[in-house]
Amino acid sequence: MSGRVGVVVVNYNAGDHLVECVRSVRRAGVEQVVVVDNASSDGSVQKLVTDDPKVTVVDAGTNLGYGGGVNRGLAHMTDDYVLVTNPDVVVDAGAVTALAEVLDADGDVGIVGPRIDEVDGARYPSARRFPRLGDAVGHAFLGLINTNNRFSRRYLMTDTTEVAGRDVDWVSGACFLARRSALAAIGGFDEAYFMYLEDVDLCWRASRAGWRVRYEPGAQVVHVQGLSTSATPYRMLAAHHASLLRFWWRTTGWPGRLLAPAVVAGLALRLVVMTVRRAIVGRGGN
Repeated sequence: MSGRVGVVVVNYNAGDHLVECVRSVRRAGVEQVVVVDNASSDGSVQKLVTDDPKVTVVDAGTNLGYGGGVNRGLAHMTDDYVLVTNPDVVVDAGAVTALAEVLDADGDVGIVGPRIDEVDGARYPSARRFPRLGDAVGHAFLGLINTNNRFSRRYLMTDTTEVAGRDVDWVSGACFLARRSALAAIGGFDEAYFMYLEDVDLCWRASRAGWRVRYEPGAQVVHVQGLSTSATPYRMLAAHHASLLRFWWRTTGWPGRLLAPAVVAGLALRLVVMTVRRAIVGRGGN
């Protein structure tokens, strides 16, 4: 993979997961690994450097959020393709090659995402559609109870069988491979998204710029969910809903924006519901 694929990992108090993540991409044959540290305080970077002295560490000095961290890492990239990944992802040995082959095969594809499994073996819906307003509302509220509803199934693409790679609207930012030239052409991530929706926005802007987004289930990674969320759950809930509002506004023209008061009210209600539910769950765990 030398000279073809480099890796950017954004770290924030990922503990031993960071070491395992970098080990996994090394096993996949990747030489250029850049870790951007968003002011971690858990010693994870020190453990990584001890384990892998060749890694490049970029100290952000503050928590830039995910997109901001990736952008800092991209500035250090020299390889043609860039694997962007969370620090709590373990990459299968053949996944990087499988993703690179998708980009090699079609110059119009700018971003390709792998199949993402959770630790218990469940499939994470890593390939999705851009939500229409009706699907977004249905998923936002019915999805809190059960994602097996028609709105969530359509948005999460759980009604689509995984038999082969295909074009999709967007893939999860937890792990994807992109052309460095495609990311440069659209200016990388929009750093106004602190957390959440930055991947949706990236793929949306890439598609508007003429790049295709693909999903390749033949490439597999395992993702430990929720490290950042569990550390600061209420801040992350607020960031998630702020990002939802930002993406809706960006992708909605007039006269759709006249619905802004209703959208803001709906997101505020959902935030309250999720905050209360989180507080109850947290109390129950004490």
